[in-house]
Amino acid sequence: MKSMFFARFIQYLRYCGRQINTLGLVALVTAVMLATMAAAQSSGSSSSGQKQQEAPPEAGGPGNEVGPYAIPKKKEEPPPPPVEKPKKIEGMPDYSLRVDVPLVQVPVMVTTKDGYTVSHLTKDNFRVYEDGVLQKITNFDTGEAGITAVLLVEAASANYYFYGDTLNAAYAFANSLKKDDWTAVVSYDIKPRILSDFSQNRQSVYEALREMQQELFTQQNFSETNLFDSLYDTLDRIDGIPGHKDVILITTGIDTFSKLNLDKTLKKIKATKDVTIFPISVGFAIREYFDSHGGAAPHGGTLPMFLSNVDYLQADNQLRAFAQLSGGRAYYPRFTGELPSIFQSISHSIRTQYTLGYRPTNAKLDGSYRKLKVELVEPDGSPLKVRDPKGKELKYQIITREGYNARHQVE
Repeated sequence: MKSMFFARFIQYLRYCGRQINTLGLVALVTAVMLATMAAAQSSGSSSSGQKQQEAPPEAGGPGNEVGPYAIPKKKEEPPPPPVEKPKKIEGMPDYSLRVDVPLVQVPVMVTTKDGYTVSHLTKDNFRVYEDGVLQKITNFDTGEAGITAVLLVEAASANYYFYGDTLNAAYAFANSLKKDDWTAVVSYDIKPRILSDFSQNRQSVYEALREMQQELFTQQNFSETNLFDSLYDTLDRIDGIPGHKDVILITTGIDTFSKLNLDKTLKKIKATKDVTIFPISVGFAIREYFDSHGGAAPHGGTLPMFLSNVDYLQADNQLRAFAQLSGGRAYYPRFTGELPSIFQSISHSIRTQYTLGYRPTNAKLDGSYRKLKVELVEPDGSPLKVRDPKGKELKYQIITREGYNARHQVE
């Protein structure tokens, strides 16, 4: 390429030789050679055989055959300033401790011997003791209010002699409901079954009872009466519902095949807060007949399950324990005609009960069981005396739960 360029250049000099002097020729040759060298250097730098200029080390990043990646280095930030400790004030302790003691609410019913509710009591008429220590009542509430209740009904196929009393009791409770009441219906045999979830519609309660009635008379249920398992499950389900709840338990009190025993059931009742149980025993007349006839059923039949009167007496004691631990009352009607007045009494007691609230002096959140005791006093501190309109002194009973489990620290 260079020889061709110089050959043409010599031809051009011959053509113009006489018109260019020697000094001009030298200058021209020098300029052409410099231009040729610059072109050759530019062509060589663009080929792949030559290396590009290296980037300064501040660019950072890995290098390759083409050149380094321009990745700027991260600027080093100065370390954060040390955290200043608060200055200690003279006379102030090094730490502060705050314990939030939960409010304990105690529902209380006061009734006469005949079952009439004692009303018009005030906060000053009550004394609350926790483990024998007098507590200061900070909250006091009374007045008629709607109820939140579960109707838990025994519905085992083996106890068909008790069907009449069971259904009559269930319908009597449904008839006592008001428009602001929330009610759920649960039947149980070998396990509990929700027939109607919580609703303010009384018609849904009637439909659930008709469904249970159809199952009873067509013998679709199991023969076992697992009372302990069913009551435990019901308490577990309603424990998270806010406010006070009631369980209307219609049952013979017999448990035949539960996985849980009586002791675990009683512990569950103690641990469940804001729940009152009202057991209604059914089949008392049939039990008396069986006992007087040596266990023989009417028309020459036999009992579907061989149970003596002692078994039913034990069942009655279990129902009484359920009521006492939860602050309720157990009922043992002899005749069907007693049921409307019983549920009227239950309804009135629930709606007009007193609610006492206090923050315990024992602030430990250790989950321990605390015993409760409620007393009624006159303004001067003497025992309260209740009199009828004629001035006759009446005996009364205070119905409340025996105790409660304190909240645990991990809750």
